Amino acid sequence: MLFLIILLAFYLAWNLGANDVANSMGTSVGSKALTLKQAIIIAAIFEFTGALFFGENVASTLATNLTNNNLFSSNPNTLLLGMVSVLISCGVWLQIATSYGLPVASSHGVVGAIAGFSAVAIGAEAINWANIGLISLGWLITPVLSGLIAALFYSLLQKVILNQADPETSLNQWIPGLNVLVFSVFGVIVFPSIFDRPFFYNLPVPTYIWAFLLGGIACICLTIVFKNALFALQNKKNDKNDLSKRNLIIEVILGKFQVISACFVAFAHGSNDVGNAVAPLAAIAYIMKNNTVPLNEIPIPIWVLLVGGLGIVAGLAVQGKKVIATIGESIISLQPSSGFSAELATATTILMASRLGLPVSTSHALVGAVVGIGLFKSSEKVNFATLKSVFAAWIITIPATAGLAALIFFIGQKLWF
Repeated sequence: MLFLIILLAFYLAWNLGANDVANSMGTSVGSKALTLKQAIIIAAIFEFTGALFFGENVASTLATNLTNNNLFSSNPNTLLLGMVSVLISCGVWLQIATSYGLPVASSHGVVGAIAGFSAVAIGAEAINWANIGLISLGWLITPVLSGLIAALFYSLLQKVILNQADPETSLNQWIPGLNVLVFSVFGVIVFPSIFDRPFFYNLPVPTYIWAFLLGGIACICLTIVFKNALFALQNKKNDKNDLSKRNLIIEVILGKFQVISACFVAFAHGSNDVGNAVAPLAAIAYIMKNNTVPLNEIPIPIWVLLVGGLGIVAGLAVQGKKVIATIGESIISLQPSSGFSAELATATTILMASRLGLPVSTSHALVGAVVGIGLFKSSEKVNFATLKSVFAAWIITIPATAGLAALIFFIGQKLWF
């Protein structure tokens, strides 16, 4: 039975990867900073590592904090069947949304499904409304916060580089600063959890020194690489009076920064959204092992995170193209400068949520960031027709998965008990 449940969790992770990972990489493909093949390779590496090293917080929250599990303690199999219904309903809904190219929020689906089966199994009192309210607040704040951060990043790029009289010289001066900014965002939020592992406890050097050392080495190496790339482009396109060529040089170099930010977005997505795929599996595994329901946050086994990470990467590789096109091309026209700002804002927002154990939505954050930049740029027009479809999909997701999970649980209860 456990093997079948693992397959269902892999099915959910697959569809989550096809939908959510696709929109986390969409800006890079849309701005031409990455090809689709390159985006898949980057996502495969960083989604997997994010899920493995940083994914347990959100998974634990979803597995234990959305229902009043003590009400299920007299019959653990009821909660087990409910989590199976979550796996099926969310997987089916994400597959439907992906077939239409709509970037829905997997966190909406999981929360809605858990609430749906809980209401049928016991009643409204089985739902932890306080925690669901906190998560819902995060859904509302995420796109606004990400949009503001993206607009701030982009306005800074314009002020210090893009709108300067000699943008190439300004970019050359700011390459080290941009590297420090990118790795500071990543390091402050992520490094403490990466180095909070038993392996590092017995080393004579404090863990924060490792973070500064690795981040510093990365910044120095990338600064050298990017400066050399800028120098090579300047020698190749030596017509300084051709504004289009000068702008192309700037965007090419910023495209390289966008590749770095794309890695961070993929890591951030893996760290947060893997919980949506494997939280039901973690709860089921706990019940089957202990024959009791988890009343407090539980440790998430490595093999559970592996199932989620592998499924996410496989889904992106096979089915992710449609949602990538929606995010990268259908909302606003993206260049590496704007795509870099959007991705850095998305990574910042999602990684902060992961640190707090909040299952927020990568699609919320990225769409909010793209719209924020589009509204900031007076020369750009946001495609509100596409946004209406995306918003409608977000809103429909919760009742759709709640109703589907409730129906599956009801049928399963009749057949099982």
